[in-house]
Amino acid sequence: MDRLEAMTMLLTAVEKGSLSAAARDLQIPVPTLTRRVGELEAQLGTRLLTRTTRKLTLTDAGLAYVSAARQILALVKEQEREATGEFTTPRGDLVITSPVTLGRTHVMPEIIDFLAEFPDINIKLMQSDRNVNLVDAHVDLAVRIGHLPDSGMIATRVGSMRIVMWGSPEFLERHPTPTHPDALVDLPTIVFNGPMLSPGWRFRLPETGDFTTIAVNPRLQVSAPDAAAHAAIRGVGITQLLHYHIADAVDAGTLRIIMTEYECEAVPIHLVHVSRNLMPLKLRRFIDFAVPRLRASLARYSAPMAGDKRSAA
Repeated sequence: MDRLEAMTMLLTAVEKGSLSAAARDLQIPVPTLTRRVGELEAQLGTRLLTRTTRKLTLTDAGLAYVSAARQILALVKEQEREATGEFTTPRGDLVITSPVTLGRTHVMPEIIDFLAEFPDINIKLMQSDRNVNLVDAHVDLAVRIGHLPDSGMIATRVGSMRIVMWGSPEFLERHPTPTHPDALVDLPTIVFNGPMLSPGWRFRLPETGDFTTIAVNPRLQVSAPDAAAHAAIRGVGITQLLHYHIADAVDAGTLRIIMTEYECEAVPIHLVHVSRNLMPLKLRRFIDFAVPRLRASLARYSAPMAGDKRSAA
C-alpha cells in the first residue's frame, strides 16, 4: 500500500466530511477509498474514523494521525517543489484567496498584470467572504480584512478599510438625516449580514471615545454587499458597509456618507501566508509585486472621502 496516497485519501475524507464527497473530489470509486482507509487502519492497528450515515468523526487516534499526516504531506510537497526548482525559479501554481468584492476590484487587476510578467506561474483565485484555513485548503496566500488572531502566520499590511454609513440623496431628503446613532432606531435600515458587519451596528462616541452598539430593526436584510448597495441607492434605507463596497456609487453621486464623526477605526487589510523555512519564489515574487500596488490602490479607503468633515487618518 502507498502510505502517502492513503494519507491523502484520509485527509480528503476528513476535509470533505464524507467518503462519497472525498471519492468525487479524488475521482475514484467510493469502495476503493473505503478499502484504502480500512487498509491504513489495519496497518496501524487502530480505528481512525467513526463512520455514520451523515458524517465522519475522527477518533482520538485519528486526530493525532491526521495532524501528523498533514505535516508529513506538507513536507513532501515542499521537498518536491525544491527538487523541481520552485525555490530557485519563479514558477508553478499559486493559490490565493480573497473576499469576493475586493478580489474582483483590487486583487484581480494585480493578478492579471502579474501573470503577464511571470509566464511560468499559474494562479487560482478563490473568492469568499469567509476565511478559509490556509493549510487545510492548500492556499498559498490570503487577503484578509479585519484584525488577525494570534497565529503562526506571516502577515504584511497593505492598507485599512473604513466601515461607513450610507444613504441615497433621495432617502435623506425624505427622512431627517441622523446626527446620532440612536436616531437609526427610528429609520428604515438595510443590513448586510457579512463577516465584518452584523445587525448590531457599532459606533465610536466622539465625546468620550467609548464604543456603543445599536440594535437596528432592518427593513431589509441581505447576504451580499452588492444587494445592500443597490437597495440603498434605490432609497430603501440607510446601510452600513465597508468603504470599497460602495465607493463607485459615492463617486457617481447616488449615495452619500453620513455620521462620519461616529465611525470606528478603519480595520486593517493584510496579505497572510503560512510561515515556512523557505518561501517558494512564486510566492515571494507575487508578494513583492502586489504589496506596493495594493497599498497604492487601497489608500483611498483609509481616509475620509472628499466632502467629509473628519480629518484624514
